Amino acid sequence: MSKGTVLVADDDGAIRTVLNQAISKAGYEVRLTSNASTLWRWISEGEGDVVVSDVIMPDGDGLELVPKIKQVRPDLPIIVMSAQNTLITAVRATEAGAYEYLPKPFDLSDLVKSIDRAFDEPVSEITSTAPALEQLRQMPLVGRSPHMQELYQRIAHLLHSDLPVLITGEAGTGKHLTARVIHEFGDRKNGNFIAVNLASIPDTEIETHLFGDSYGSNEGKIKEAAGGTLFLQEIETLSMKTQARLIGALKSESGVLVSVERKPGNLSFRLIVATKTSLSNMVSDGKFREDLYYCLNVLPIHLAALRERLEDIPDLAHHFLKLQQLETGSSKHLNPTGIRFLKQYSWPGNVRELENFLRRVCLMHTSENISDEILKMELEKFETMHKSLGGNNPEKEDLAESIGQFLTRFFNSYDQDLPPDGIYQQFLPAFEGPVISRALSATNGNQIRAAKLLGLNRNTLRKKIREHKIKITKTTI
Repeated sequence: MSKGTVLVADDDGAIRTVLNQAISKAGYEVRLTSNASTLWRWISEGEGDVVVSDVIMPDGDGLELVPKIKQVRPDLPIIVMSAQNTLITAVRATEAGAYEYLPKPFDLSDLVKSIDRAFDEPVSEITSTAPALEQLRQMPLVGRSPHMQELYQRIAHLLHSDLPVLITGEAGTGKHLTARVIHEFGDRKNGNFIAVNLASIPDTEIETHLFGDSYGSNEGKIKEAAGGTLFLQEIETLSMKTQARLIGALKSESGVLVSVERKPGNLSFRLIVATKTSLSNMVSDGKFREDLYYCLNVLPIHLAALRERLEDIPDLAHHFLKLQQLETGSSKHLNPTGIRFLKQYSWPGNVRELENFLRRVCLMHTSENISDEILKMELEKFETMHKSLGGNNPEKEDLAESIGQFLTRFFNSYDQDLPPDGIYQQFLPAFEGPVISRALSATNGNQIRAAKLLGLNRNTLRKKIREHKIKITKTTI
């Protein structure tokens, strides 16, 4: 016995055949069409329990059909498929009232699971006004990789929720941009977007900065965000005391906050936090409150490093060159070989580093076409500068992250081959020598103090100084 009827609309006959086989195998009756008009006729006549429709069809836009369907049959779940894998499509599908958005290519099992859920779960009603298409085209998130498709789906699903969002990812991956998109296309877009970089505020001032003071001269960022969005960057830098204060502000669903003066106020806001550190590890180490972690980690979003989505580099490069053209009026172009050069670099500073690099190239070279020779030369300069500075990322990186990025570049330099054996013995002295040298410099050559600072006994320190041939200098005043 059939579970129900699924109406499938797709212009590609091969895709229709594959979908028919997979959906029928799952126990559903399937009706197939290649155009929007036939699909609309079936729906108008009351046929079908679930709709699976492509966006692009010969006689219309599948997304434009979704609101019409919702008007005549509001309880009919509509699953939208699209090869136009952008945030624009994901948001348009969700805002139009689609039950699910699936970017092509997708696993057939994912489609069947979506159909199963559509039969079991009630269809939620979208009451917000969809943003204008031109506004959507200005979205700053760029890329079509699987990582970005997952991100687009995630953002589209959480736009109409007020639950906290936790954004994780390395420095330069776009955490601020992601938070901004969630605000500007969510239900609180008419309120303020208050961004606070907690790492830039002295620990003694953070509480006043967030919660205000008892004199009323400073209301605090939380109150400023009432009705809008509060975006807290580098949440891991909060002291345990301030973490306790923040969890108190989040305990009620309405966002009721007890101020410094203990006067309650309805300060409803959407909270988005960002970190490049593992908060779960900090919880295990006793450096982050477990209750605050679970309060924040309701809707997690992880942003992939650029080296994990190198296929997005052509789109990103085109986007940044377009932005540069809008700013300067000068058009710049890259050759396909130049794009390959960009994809061979590991980009430890991620998308921000790629943008800064292309800005530099555009400013330093006046020719419209950025030749392969110019790009290769500038990449070599850029990498040399990066190494000399120990990284070009303005945000503080932890040691493991910096070493990991160096090792990624090291292994990538051998392409498909492995480096010569013995890399542990090669890199350990390379790390040990500078650490000892820097400790001696910091203690003005005092070996007793340096040994204590390093956690070594004095004899071991002397041995290491000889092994690494470290010259000890003392500064006199």
